[in-house]
Amino acid sequence: MKKIELEIVALSHSITQTHSYAVVLGEINGTRRIPIVIGGFEAQAIAVALEKMNPNRPLTHDLMRNFMIAFNVELNEIIINDVQEGVFFSTLICSSANDTLEIDSRTSDALALAVRFGCPIYTYENVLNESSVLMGGETGKIATSSVTTETGGKEDLKSMSIDDLNELLATVLENEDYIKAISIRDELKSRNNKSQKK
Repeated sequence: MKKIELEIVALSHSITQTHSYAVVLGEINGTRRIPIVIGGFEAQAIAVALEKMNPNRPLTHDLMRNFMIAFNVELNEIIINDVQEGVFFSTLICSSANDTLEIDSRTSDALALAVRFGCPIYTYENVLNESSVLMGGETGKIATSSVTTETGGKEDLKSMSIDDLNELLATVLENEDYIKAISIRDELKSRNNKSQKK
């Protein structure tokens, strides 16, 4: 079967499930998108790697990557190979000096590792046909601005002063809440860009 390459194009709160997030995978050079509902921990693990943040302590997926590197195991690619009743199934394609292995994985964990290794993400036509939606717009841009905070969301950030935003950013980073940190950082960047244009 022909593999179709995907990229992560968005990470946000899930509209359909409370306390869950959605990672959206987009077909490279195409308009189909696969939204996958994942847990908060997995969303944070993906966000940390995407945003190249350096946590004080290694997260579980960082530990897994370090373990694989220590034993000379390379993650070559991940394949989202099936979807059944809304549940996605994935395989890690790994190699060592003497062998190539296929390891079953939850898709959220596979994505968190793929981002850390910089390896490609693939799926098959049947998975895209069953689970994708057609979308317009830009590809290749991580849309994290829709992630909201417990304090009331994106609009609350807009009403805060720069000093308050910096203080809140320090607090959420100390608590290792990287999803919230991204929203705050994006708001600070947006204000910085506006002030530079004046």
